[in-house]
Amino acid sequence: MAKTEEPASGDAALGYEQARDELIEVVRRLEAGGTTLEESLALWERGEELAKVCRRWLEGARARLDAALADPAKEA
Repeated sequence: MAKTEEPASGDAALGYEQARDELIEVVRRLEAGGTTLEESLALWERGEELAKVCRRWLEGARARLDAALADPAKEA
Protein backbone atom coordinates (compact mmCIF):
# COMPACT_ATOMS: atom_id res chain seq x y z
CA MET A 1 0.00 0.00 0.00
CA ALA A 2 1.49 3.29 -1.10
CA LYS A 3 1.58 6.22 1.27
CA THR A 4 0.00 9.17 -0.50
CA GLU A 5 0.23 11.85 2.17
CA GLU A 6 2.70 12.60 4.89
CA PRO A 7 1.29 13.41 8.31
CA ALA A 8 1.40 17.00 9.44
CA SER A 9 4.47 17.81 11.50
CA GLY A 10 4.17 16.23 14.92
CA ASP A 11 1.37 13.88 13.89
CA ALA A 12 3.81 11.09 13.09
CA ALA A 13 4.76 10.95 16.78
CA LEU A 14 1.15 10.70 17.98
CA GLY A 15 0.17 7.41 19.49
CA TYR A 16 -3.19 5.86 18.65
CA GLU A 17 -4.79 6.72 21.99
CA GLN A 18 -3.55 10.31 21.90
CA ALA A 19 -4.84 10.83 18.35
CA ARG A 20 -8.16 9.15 19.21
CA ASP A 21 -8.64 11.29 22.32
CA GLU A 22 -7.88 14.49 20.43
CA LEU A 23 -10.25 13.41 17.65
CA ILE A 24 -13.00 12.84 20.22
CA GLU A 25 -12.44 16.36 21.52
CA VAL A 26 -12.57 17.81 18.00
CA VAL A 27 -15.87 16.03 17.32
CA ARG A 28 -17.27 17.21 20.66
CA ARG A 29 -16.39 20.82 19.84
CA LEU A 30 -17.90 20.58 16.36
CA GLU A 31 -21.10 19.02 17.70
CA ALA A 32 -21.40 21.65 20.43
CA GLY A 33 -21.41 24.43 17.85
CA GLY A 34 -20.74 28.02 18.75
CA THR A 35 -17.61 28.26 16.62
CA THR A 36 -17.08 30.51 13.63
CA LEU A 37 -17.02 29.05 10.15
CA GLU A 38 -13.24 29.49 10.06
CA GLU A 39 -12.82 27.69 13.41
CA SER A 40 -15.16 24.90 12.31
CA LEU A 41 -13.19 24.37 9.11
CA ALA A 42 -9.91 24.27 11.05
CA LEU A 43 -11.41 21.74 13.46
CA TRP A 44 -12.71 19.62 10.59
CA GLU A 45 -9.28 19.62 8.91
CA ARG A 46 -7.61 18.67 12.18
CA GLY A 47 -10.14 15.88 12.64
CA GLU A 48 -9.35 14.53 9.17
CA GLU A 49 -5.63 14.46 9.99
CA LEU A 50 -6.25 12.72 13.31
CA ALA A 51 -8.51 10.16 11.62
CA LYS A 52 -5.66 9.39 9.19
CA VAL A 53 -3.27 8.85 12.09
CA CYS A 54 -5.74 6.48 13.76
CA ARG A 55 -6.34 4.64 10.49
CA ARG A 56 -2.58 4.12 9.97
CA TRP A 57 -2.22 2.72 13.49
CA LEU A 58 -5.16 0.35 13.00
CA GLU A 59 -3.93 -0.78 9.58
CA GLY A 60 -0.49 -1.46 11.08
CA ALA A 61 -2.04 -3.48 13.90
CA ARG A 62 -4.12 -5.46 11.40
CA ALA A 63 -1.03 -6.20 9.31
CA ARG A 64 0.85 -7.41 12.40
CA LEU A 65 -2.05 -9.66 13.40
CA ASP A 66 -2.39 -11.05 9.88
CA ALA A 67 1.37 -11.74 9.77
CA ALA A 68 1.30 -13.45 13.15
CA LEU A 69 -1.68 -15.61 12.16
CA ALA A 70 -0.07 -16.55 8.84
CA ASP A 71 3.28 -17.52 10.42
CA PRO A 72 3.27 -21.31 10.94
CA ALA A 73 6.22 -21.02 13.34
CA LYS A 74 3.91 -19.21 15.81
CA GLU A 75 1.61 -22.25 16.03
CA ALA A 76 2.35 -24.72 18.78
